[in-house]
Amino acid sequence: MALIVQKFGGTSVADAEKIRAAARRAIRAQQQGAQVVMVVSAMGHQTDYLVDLAGQVCDDPPAREMDMLLSTGEQVSVALMAMAIHSLGAKAVSLTGAQIGIRTDSSHTKARIKSISTDRIRRLLDEGNIVIAAGFQGIDEDFNITTLGRGGSDTTAVALAAVLGADECEIYTDVDGVFTTDPRLVAEARKMSRVSHDEMLELASLGAGVMHSRSIEFGKKFNVPIHVRNSGVFTDEPGSIIGNQPESMDRVVSGCALTKNEARIDVAGVPDKPGASLAIFSKLAAMKVPVDMIAQDVGYGGVADMSFTVLESDLPQALVAVKEAAKEIGASSVSSNSGVSKVSVVGLGMAKQSGVADRMFRALAESNINIEAITTSDIKVSVLVKREKGVEALRAVHGEFELEKPPGERVAYTHPTGGASVADALAVVRRLQAMEDLTIHGVSLDESQCRVTLFDVPDRPGISADVFEAVAAENIVVDMIVQGVGADGLASLSFTAPQRDFAKSRQVVEELAKEYGGEIAAQPQVAILTVNGVGIRSHTGVGIRLFKALAEAGINVEMVSTSEMKVNVVVNHEQAAAGLAALKSAFADVGN
Repeated sequence: MALIVQKFGGTSVADAEKIRAAARRAIRAQQQGAQVVMVVSAMGHQTDYLVDLAGQVCDDPPAREMDMLLSTGEQVSVALMAMAIHSLGAKAVSLTGAQIGIRTDSSHTKARIKSISTDRIRRLLDEGNIVIAAGFQGIDEDFNITTLGRGGSDTTAVALAAVLGADECEIYTDVDGVFTTDPRLVAEARKMSRVSHDEMLELASLGAGVMHSRSIEFGKKFNVPIHVRNSGVFTDEPGSIIGNQPESMDRVVSGCALTKNEARIDVAGVPDKPGASLAIFSKLAAMKVPVDMIAQDVGYGGVADMSFTVLESDLPQALVAVKEAAKEIGASSVSSNSGVSKVSVVGLGMAKQSGVADRMFRALAESNINIEAITTSDIKVSVLVKREKGVEALRAVHGEFELEKPPGERVAYTHPTGGASVADALAVVRRLQAMEDLTIHGVSLDESQCRVTLFDVPDRPGISADVFEAVAAENIVVDMIVQGVGADGLASLSFTAPQRDFAKSRQVVEELAKEYGGEIAAQPQVAILTVNGVGIRSHTGVGIRLFKALAEAGINVEMVSTSEMKVNVVVNHEQAAAGLAALKSAFADVGN
């Protein structure tokens, strides 16, 4: 018999009529032969109301008591849902997180799931019940109620689907599915029929608000198909499937996203030696400030420049930490810009194509939008732009890649790309004991790349487009791209490419240097060390562990580029083996 997990968010259970509509959906699925587990969020703005109420009675509510309070919102919803199902003639049992057996760590207000018991749910399902689970909550080892933080009900639903081996996890919300970008910002945004877990992880982290990245991490980790659907009473649209395959195998750009409220911190004159990055990011980690986009370019004259982004709300706290670290290591200056946004394109196999990054950069240049920083990964290119240009940049990129059209109607790229692999079922079962732990799929070394850097080029629209159009014209497939800090109207730009293309890459940049001025540095061979896994972003200590391991091994980090699932660093190729050994040792306890 099929088993389906259905999750209904707050807007989908906001009043009695919507609760009855959700109940009818669950009963219909059961009547069609499936066992049904429902995961229900608090009604409408109930959580906001409870947070406001807590603030009225206490300026700084204890986290444990906030969890006790906030968990009541879901308990109201599950009880009402069970009543609605009974009134419609079906059987239902409502359960809190504790009654289900959702065990978490003790991080109140942002707990992580450690394990889930399935015995009670399976018994109730076998007795013909629709089981209604309270989302967002669990208990720790001392039986304290905990909550999972933002996106907690999505996380509960996908986690239950994983442990129960569900055929599908349906996420009912107030939108029709996953769109190529935010339809509130780009009228031409198109609903995708499918999107891969990897693509959705990047899109979720970049501000695509349909689902939280933690729930997608579960989907990827345990190979759970997630069906995002509209909960509207009068719609039965199929929605979007988030699974192990992209929408199209031969279109490498699937979506784009805008992260509005970013702030950039620039640290100039960082000593180009082992441990400098660690000093900065360990201070941030100690203050629990999550770092998003990291762009460290190649050192020049014994110093390097580093840029990274944090949420704008975290900027004051971050600056205190960074200025302290900069003073300790002897960096020359720290500056910040709270008025930036991040625009990204995402797609499987992007890094294996020539001509993707340059199309994005040219589209921005033609809209007279300057790029302030660049980072890339296998399936993402992200740029920072001025915040007032963010929406315009998103629209320009969406139009450039014709994302409003179904994949088959777009202009074809040169090389098709393969799909994602399917998880091994036995491996899934083995990993369920520590469900939300960081999982590192591997630490890898790539010694096939060269690196070319162009220093001191004008920091204005079109430079990046010129560089990478010239590179693409030579059919050079670029891997990492990092654009460094713009100081005194100048910026630096580095990229890595296959060693066989070193001479062509250098020649292209030399020609551009004649036009723009600036210095060139190039290495015919570099080593790229990569930490790849699930939870790279949501487990904030990954970067610290990486920088610490390399610093202790006396290995200098020459370039850094980050994404949702990878941290890439460039080191001297002579230190490649030592770097690989250091990282394998550092992440040995969180391997697959």
